[in-house]
Amino acid sequence: MLADLLAASHLMPVELLPDKATECARAASFGRVLIYLADLQRRTLRLLPGAGGVDDDAERELPVEGTVAGRAFQYGDVLPASPPGGDAFEWWVPLLDGTERIGLLRVSAERADAAAHADMEALAGLVALIIVSKRSTSDALARTARSRPMSLAAEMQWNLLPPRTYADGRVTISAVLEPAYDISGDVFEYAVDGPLVHLTIFDAMGHDTAAGLSGALALGACRSARRQGAGLAAKAEAVEAALLEQYDHRRYVTGILATLDTRTGVLRWVNRGHHPPIIIRDSRWSSHLRCPPAHPMGTGLGLRTTVCEEHLQPGDRIVLYTDGITEARSSGGREFGLARFTDFLVRHHADGLPVPETLRRLVQAVLEYHHGRLEDDATVLLCEWIGPHLEPVGTAAGLTGLSSRTSSGSPSGPGP
Repeated sequence: MLADLLAASHLMPVELLPDKATECARAASFGRVLIYLADLQRRTLRLLPGAGGVDDDAERELPVEGTVAGRAFQYGDVLPASPPGGDAFEWWVPLLDGTERIGLLRVSAERADAAAHADMEALAGLVALIIVSKRSTSDALARTARSRPMSLAAEMQWNLLPPRTYADGRVTISAVLEPAYDISGDVFEYAVDGPLVHLTIFDAMGHDTAAGLSGALALGACRSARRQGAGLAAKAEAVEAALLEQYDHRRYVTGILATLDTRTGVLRWVNRGHHPPIIIRDSRWSSHLRCPPAHPMGTGLGLRTTVCEEHLQPGDRIVLYTDGITEARSSGGREFGLARFTDFLVRHHADGLPVPETLRRLVQAVLEYHHGRLEDDATVLLCEWIGPHLEPVGTAAGLTGLSSRTSSGSPSGPGP
């Protein structure tokens, strides 16, 4: 099954993937394979075009909330898609790009034993890799993941950003952005360089295409400087220089640039006119990380850039955010606020939700508080330091909602 699908994938347009996956899956005694992709806001699961045999429009787009498919997506579980007792079984199987949730497979099987369960997860893993490999060249994939048109600035921003979730044995990182189809000035970045994890969040002035251009320029300058070995202060200065050269003091970007040494738990960061980071420790809000802020990048005010340092404990969560999260207002004009924001993260962590699902629910809560429409970009970047070792990865798997089989390599049996 896997060998035939892999061989076919090199010269296969993505619209053939559902039928080719079904064809190859017969080698493992599977029947029909359907591919569902999560939309940009993680609210619906949408059928990838090309699959035959789906005549019911209700089966082409499924809500995440209140459905079995949605539960499989939210928690990373393999769940039955058909009632027990028949001659065949159907299962919802998560599609993962590393730890990034991209959708589900719906797989028809003749058996429901542990070996079939393992084969379904292996098929889902390969299908996910094929989808990701073709995502940058496929408009069909882009359209499937969108429920409405996207602004020009958002089109630029989403193509610059890393996956929204990453994990290994040392860290779990997850991010969320809204309004997903209209983001402009907010960008986030993370990168792993040996034991170092770089975390960055930028908020460009304005909420238009010019803000998107400023954010893109800031992110490009930061990446370029970092990959040439620049330190935190030097990266911020490189961003400032690029903005001054391009806009001559007419545009600015605030931001936090941080580096976590996973060997020691030492977090170092600089603040360029931005909200300070938050540390959540022992399932409670600890505090802002205080650090003398320098001026926003692009203003050229000449304030000194201070590199600050904090020693983390295993399990600490670093939270970087933009003001669209805390300053969203209810109809009465009351802000969502920092206390409500941090309390939401703490409560949902205590509930044992995967980190990506906690952030998905946070955005839904902020949108509901603001009656479905934000006036400013709202971005959160969360990083939990698990400890200094790459192995074992069980904690990271739990934090991101990976199945026990995916994290350990051994079959875990059929889902509930």
